[in-house]
Amino acid sequence: MPLDEEYKEQLKSPFADLPNIGTRWGGAITAAMFLKQFADPLPWVHLDIAGTAWLEETKPYMPKGPTGVGVRTLVRLAVGWGA
Repeated sequence: MPLDEEYKEQLKSPFADLPNIGTRWGGAITAAMFLKQFADPLPWVHLDIAGTAWLEETKPYMPKGPTGVGVRTLVRLAVGWGA
């Protein structure tokens, strides 16, 4: 994701030092900019997976409700790094 400083402008607030939500545009990017304030200089990643997190109706391959999409991949990645 582009982490251009112009997106940080969307995280300005008259009420908070750093709000955890930006404007309507660039939501995934402003979420990453928010996390960057706490994670840098450590390596980090922002995964915008909310859209795949829940099924509204049952599919032939998955029941309605929380999906767990990506969980196995992240677990395997973490286990692989620990090896």
